Amino acid sequence: MKTMRRFCLECGRLLRSRETWAVLLLTLVSPLAGLWLYTPATGTTMLSVYLANPALAGGVIGGLLFALLTVVEMDRAHRCRADVLLDAVASPLELARVRLAALLAVAVGTTGLALLLWLPAAALRIGAVFDGADYVLAGVLFFGFSLVLCTLAAAAAYSLTQRLDLSLVLVAAFAALSLTVWSDDWQRSWLSPGGVWALSDDFSNSRLFRSVAYARLSWLAALGGVWGLAYLCIRRQGRGLLGSLARSARRLYRPALALLLVGVSAFAYAAQPFYDDSNPDLSAMTLYEQEIAEGVVCTGRTADVRPNPARGTVQGAATYSFQNTSGQARKIAFGINPGYEIRSARANGEDVPAVRTGYEESNMALVEITIPADETVELVLEYGGLPRDWNLMTVQQGDPEISAEYLCLENQTLAPYLLNVAGEGEPIPAQIEITLPAHMTALPFGAQQAEVVRENADGTVTWRYAGAGPGGILYAGDYVREDVQAGGITVQLYYSRKHEAIMRQADAAGVVEAVVEYCTAHYGALSFGAAGTLKLIQGRVRGGGYAAAGASLLDEADFTAANLADGQKGAVPGEVMLHELVHQWWGLGNMFDVETADSPWSAEGLTVYTTYRIVKELYGEEYAQENYVDKWREAVQDYSLNFYVRHPEYLTALPEAERLRIENSLSTVRLYSEMPLKILRAQELVGGEEAMDEILRGLFNREVDWNAPYLTYPEFLDACGLTEEDLDLAQDLDL
Repeated sequence: MKTMRRFCLECGRLLRSRETWAVLLLTLVSPLAGLWLYTPATGTTMLSVYLANPALAGGVIGGLLFALLTVVEMDRAHRCRADVLLDAVASPLELARVRLAALLAVAVGTTGLALLLWLPAAALRIGAVFDGADYVLAGVLFFGFSLVLCTLAAAAAYSLTQRLDLSLVLVAAFAALSLTVWSDDWQRSWLSPGGVWALSDDFSNSRLFRSVAYARLSWLAALGGVWGLAYLCIRRQGRGLLGSLARSARRLYRPALALLLVGVSAFAYAAQPFYDDSNPDLSAMTLYEQEIAEGVVCTGRTADVRPNPARGTVQGAATYSFQNTSGQARKIAFGINPGYEIRSARANGEDVPAVRTGYEESNMALVEITIPADETVELVLEYGGLPRDWNLMTVQQGDPEISAEYLCLENQTLAPYLLNVAGEGEPIPAQIEITLPAHMTALPFGAQQAEVVRENADGTVTWRYAGAGPGGILYAGDYVREDVQAGGITVQLYYSRKHEAIMRQADAAGVVEAVVEYCTAHYGALSFGAAGTLKLIQGRVRGGGYAAAGASLLDEADFTAANLADGQKGAVPGEVMLHELVHQWWGLGNMFDVETADSPWSAEGLTVYTTYRIVKELYGEEYAQENYVDKWREAVQDYSLNFYVRHPEYLTALPEAERLRIENSLSTVRLYSEMPLKILRAQELVGGEEAMDEILRGLFNREVDWNAPYLTYPEFLDACGLTEEDLDLAQDLDL
């Protein structure tokens, strides 16, 4: 009871302190720094810009402020020379516990106040895609935990040193280590979570929040254990550090509990379940060079896949039919997601061992299974677990996402991937079933279409589709579908139901029709359109899209409210969608190679130029001139007058962060304004729009050398019969 009473008195004293209120108020406004000063989340989604970055910035600044407050409060009695009197009233150990508990209570209370204070502003700025659960989780994990961890770290430093100055130095060094050397390490970056590069607006962020929570709790245990050990060193009864340690450690549960917490955190660090141990040598191709199983072919495979959205796990059963004409037992190699286990393996009804070799590469773990010498073999594998991501992706946490809103299962994450057996002269026929919540739509990435085959009593639905080959990619989510007839094909546009209002406002269907009709007529049909249909699937934010026969992925970051308001890509939201969809031709349909670091040549130049041509056709020459060409000219003229462009030696003298910010801004002008003007200049020199269309059609449909597949600037100039000097803009713009 005395301890509780002292805790309440200490809380009251803290709340009457001017220092406490100064720290509290500064912490409450610190998220503003995430809008321009500290923006580790580079994604352009609304939640990245207006939730992740403010929470991360507030966590760093607020955490350091609370560390300062903790050290100052821990040292107050010593500064006031009241420590001798206080030690006579209560044990220094009890007082340390009470002070720490009160400071942690203030940190938790500050987190709650910050969540309430910033709720209206966040909801207003984020708009239609605001999600209350994401808001609370980001606030607690990104912001609140930083305050708590910094308080613990500062309390441990002071308990160990009993000096204000040395404690501040230790905490500052520890924080600097987190923000520099460890900044990209998702487990070691304790002050600000590492690898938080983007939050999804339209789909869930459960995988990201799970890994951040895991790291935060690991650090909570570690710093709790460190504080527990430092707590034993608190000076008492006139003894020094070692004497106090020996005295306090007499009660064995104290050091035992502290060591247990440190041990738990060390175990959690070593046994993390989110990332694999793949060979870091990207040139290694061991898994794809397995010895072929001679005399064995796979005549078909099936998979029954059952994701658990609540847990983020996958369970499944896969069946492989083999013809074995060798007359011998053969070793079959499979690649599985490193987070999965083969729970059972049966060949023709008999159990056979599934040997996990321990080797991992390219987010696949090698499993070897020996099938019998029978002429026909049916191998049934039951597998499952929490899928692990590739260890190269720790700086971009968030995949693989499995939730009730979205999932993407690729190759070895969908079912065990057959490595050393092929089909009978053609891709292995496959039949995949997946059971999902009723509101989700299954979308195989390709020309295949999934159909509902069963509605289950538990509210789930089973989908089935036919595939080919040893693997495959499957998307599923709460999608809205719009069918658009354009360019002689049916375009099936799938986007998140959560994003429906924004896509309707931007007239997504109309934009798709305009782009496909124009680009098909002027440049040619997309090579990845198949059987008269093309699925355009909005995927969860991942930094880029890709295409396969019959399907193409649209990155959700391209269609956020902020991106649709980007004047460099179009005057109104529909025109920005034009820009992003044109990338299906220039960017996916053709890959681009940047000649030098300061070259303006990229997919953006032809994409902006093509968008201008479409807008000119839709809205007239005057509108296109005013909203595109004139803005390009103005931007390039401003660029030429920029101080750092005229005096690059001063740019190199700036701090790195400021230099990169300026360089990115200048590079944007060259990509989105200078290059389109150069292409427009080339159009004039080659004889007009029709001549340029013929040149671009030839480039788009050229025979690609897959050893060097990029469309380069010299290739463009050669096709136009021009030189770089011919496209110099200096004379046209009076530069």
